[in-house]
Amino acid sequence: MSFPDWLLADLNVPSAHQPEAQNAWWRVMCLTGVDYFSTLGYQPGIAFLAAGVLSPLATLVLVLVTLFAALPIYRRVCQASPYGQGSIAMLQSLFPAWFGKIFVLILLGFATTDFIITMTLSAADGAAHLIHNPLMPAWVDHQVVVTLLILAILSGIFLKGFKEAIGVAVLLVTSYLVLNAVVVVAGVREILHHPETLHGWRMAIADRHQSPWMMFGIALLLFPRLALGLSGFETGVAVMPLIKAKDQEERVKNARHLLVTAAAIMSVFLIATSVITTVLIPPAAFQPGGDANGRAMAWLAHHYAGNVIGTTYDLVTILILGFAGASAMAGLLNLIPRYLPKFGMAPEWARASRPLVLVFMGIATLVTILFHADVDAQGGAYATGVLVLITSASVAVMLNVQVKRLRYIFMATTAIFTYTTIANIIERPEGLKISSIFIASILFSSFVSRAFRSTELRISDVQLDPEAEAILEEDQDQIIRLVARGPEAGDAEQVLDVADWKIRHFHNLSNQECMFFFEVIRGDASDFSETLQVTGRRVGRHRILSARSPVIANSIAALLIYLEQRTGKVPHVYFRWTEVSPAVNIMRFLFLGEGDTAPLTHEVLRRAIPQQERRPVVHVS
Repeated sequence: MSFPDWLLADLNVPSAHQPEAQNAWWRVMCLTGVDYFSTLGYQPGIAFLAAGVLSPLATLVLVLVTLFAALPIYRRVCQASPYGQGSIAMLQSLFPAWFGKIFVLILLGFATTDFIITMTLSAADGAAHLIHNPLMPAWVDHQVVVTLLILAILSGIFLKGFKEAIGVAVLLVTSYLVLNAVVVVAGVREILHHPETLHGWRMAIADRHQSPWMMFGIALLLFPRLALGLSGFETGVAVMPLIKAKDQEERVKNARHLLVTAAAIMSVFLIATSVITTVLIPPAAFQPGGDANGRAMAWLAHHYAGNVIGTTYDLVTILILGFAGASAMAGLLNLIPRYLPKFGMAPEWARASRPLVLVFMGIATLVTILFHADVDAQGGAYATGVLVLITSASVAVMLNVQVKRLRYIFMATTAIFTYTTIANIIERPEGLKISSIFIASILFSSFVSRAFRSTELRISDVQLDPEAEAILEEDQDQIIRLVARGPEAGDAEQVLDVADWKIRHFHNLSNQECMFFFEVIRGDASDFSETLQVTGRRVGRHRILSARSPVIANSIAALLIYLEQRTGKVPHVYFRWTEVSPAVNIMRFLFLGEGDTAPLTHEVLRRAIPQQERRPVVHVS
């Protein structure tokens, strides 16, 4: 197999109604879990730096939001998007035409930010664990190089296939959760054997915070800084097509099992790890440069579970952080092909996974170099991407809920996530700046792609109703001659008589020559492709074919090609020149689906049919 064939081997991806699921839901949970669960490697340290001795209380707020806000939202998102479209598809249906497409592109920009930064941040944190491990030699101390190496390994796994990625994810997640449980047990045992550590924590809280209500209020205000602990929900929905199921209902049910199980496991570990790290680790060790900075659980593993467990924990943590990008990559590979190629805003090869893997890895490499593989520098962008997607999901669910009482509940969750998102952007505006770069890049590349693909055939199929079939059969020589006309001209027989006479007069056609008027009613011009449904009718002696389509020239070309294949004879089409400047016509064609139809139809035909002897003939007067 040649390299191009290998690269595009999966170009004909299954449609939305034929999902490519081959894995049990718990295995797919492990693919999302390498992102979600791996945050245990750095979440306790982030919580302590944000909340200090109140870290367990702030983490409790995070868990409550996870279980009673984020989880109910995404359970409903699963039901509304069983093939991985996510909340983006729910919101798209609420906004018409180009506004809806642009809104989707903006959300895709935030999603891309979330997923790409997940890959680069996790790889960078894995590199940091490797470099700062006491057993590592000095020559390993190259943060950017090690991060890029981890990304390259991840790329290789995905270039080989999804099956390998999920298999590795199951092994890593199982090992990682078992090791975290061992460290938690060791930490709890240490606290029980030395109750003075717990007493010291209580005294520290009492010295700084007198009122329980004040402590809870502070924990609520600090919640946005812990928002990274909410990662994984959008990815969990995005990878739904990978879940094995016999029908849509079972897929939704299994996806809900995935989300509930992942959230429950994560909640237990978040509470447990925040308590033992806060109680047992000296505050100075959490600070930048400290032994526990970014690796609080690893610190506990070495100190209280022994060097063997500690070294094993380091190794598995490095692997799972490096592989955390797998869930993000899986999300991107399921999300992007479902929107951009369908909108005409990406080349057709964007439906294949391997070229996309190379593109995403190129972007991840660039981000890693620009940010010097610095975990802290990327944290704001990561949180911004996560929170915008969760907020958009909350808005989508709120607008789609029909029961008024439930709508009020989801209004409250929307308010929570809106506050969290705004607070995060105000505190860390660099996240919005980075997301804006991704959004601008997606918008620019999408519209450039749309312009280049505008003269593709775009019509996937042509179907005629019985009346249209009967009308076409009346042409005895089967050399079909279509007359393009605008539906706004009306059906008055006198108007049709005049149009018929002009075409015959200008093109020297006899009265015995059979002609068919063809009118295209323009639909949503922001759509890119669809099936062309052609209907037929008669007005006096005139035969009229009609269709509705997002673009006029491409629809006429599609019908002509269909007629050539049907009859085996080259059809003809007749146009009148428009009295509008070419520049205006081009813009009308790109954004409104109309313009100077004659030359655009010819260009679509030229690209679709290289053999000139088979190409339908375009006449203009």
